[in-house]
Amino acid sequence: MLWFWFFVGPALLLAFLSLRGERKRAAYVAGQLAKAPPPDMAADQPPATVIVPVKGDDPGLRENLAALAAQDYPDYELIVVAHCAADIPAGVLPARVRVVLSHAEEPATGEKVLNLRTAVRFARRDSLLFAFADSDGRVSRTWLRALAAPLSRTAPDTQVGASTGYRWFAPEPPDFWSLVRSVWDAVIAGTFGPGSNAFAWGGSMAILRETFYAIHVPDFWRDTVSDDYALSDAVRRAGLQIVFVPAAMAVSTGRAGGRAFLAWARRQLTITRVYRPRLWWTALVAHIFYCGGMAAAVAASVHGSRGAEWVLLAQLSPGMLKGANRATLAKAELPEYKAWFDRHAWVHTLWVPLGTWIWLVVLLASAFGNRIEWRGNHYRLKTVHPPA
Repeated sequence: MLWFWFFVGPALLLAFLSLRGERKRAAYVAGQLAKAPPPDMAADQPPATVIVPVKGDDPGLRENLAALAAQDYPDYELIVVAHCAADIPAGVLPARVRVVLSHAEEPATGEKVLNLRTAVRFARRDSLLFAFADSDGRVSRTWLRALAAPLSRTAPDTQVGASTGYRWFAPEPPDFWSLVRSVWDAVIAGTFGPGSNAFAWGGSMAILRETFYAIHVPDFWRDTVSDDYALSDAVRRAGLQIVFVPAAMAVSTGRAGGRAFLAWARRQLTITRVYRPRLWWTALVAHIFYCGGMAAAVAASVHGSRGAEWVLLAQLSPGMLKGANRATLAKAELPEYKAWFDRHAWVHTLWVPLGTWIWLVVLLASAFGNRIEWRGNHYRLKTVHPPA
């Protein structure tokens, strides 16, 4: 019986503690969406440069770039940056775009990071804001306006260093593994909320140009593969905050098979283990107890323990409630995808236990080795010491 409570006790505690802050997060999202900046607030819309790196084709790439070129924003330019011209598929570029080719080569620095470092150097001189997007995400017409608002000189909090959205996988048409990826990644989406957030996500983030250079982001973008972790390190080291902007969520509609999803998920967590080891270890220990508690309760139930059945229900319920809340908030953040949520949001409740086990599997798979493959390039990750 000791082994049962060794896993079940911490699992129950972690499950219920995980619900802390959900009400505050829901209130924050609702409040932020209700006060989305009106289009006539020019002070919240400094001249901007939007940068999106491209590396080959992505599902909906043409439409994704078109959405970035059609922002409801008075003064901005769109830069598509790639390593070489062959990385940009034919027929995907909108009319309103500048193309920058980096041709940069640094073995210890990721190609995406090299492309971004090049692109910011080519930004027009009058741009006061840098915004970054990913080529596989689709954003709303007010995405840039939402990201810019917390960084404006009229914003109430002057300690904001960067603003960020996040991603929601809404595969269309869906299949099993694509929906599993949506449930798996939504756990990360559920960590964003009020206050200063742990990191800015590279597919939807913005920073003032003045801040970008004052905190030496280009120096942090050396000898790293992760553009967003490195920028986040620069922001946090400067004592500034990373603000989550619910209206700046991006949607990825592509699908993924099981092998592709697991390889992608392992890469994400390998990057986290190298660049955010404390976060990785916290996740690993928590999921060992989550899954150990589930296994112990199931085993005891099979051997006739009725109490273990109630314990299992008590373990699963908080996570499933949290999954339902994640989907509910994402539906509010992405109103144009209401039909998708109406059909498929249920998986974010019922598949949470499955997602928990996949988290454990991927965490264990990412525990060894520092080599990853990313968009055809191979990298050996190493711990980066921030510049002095």
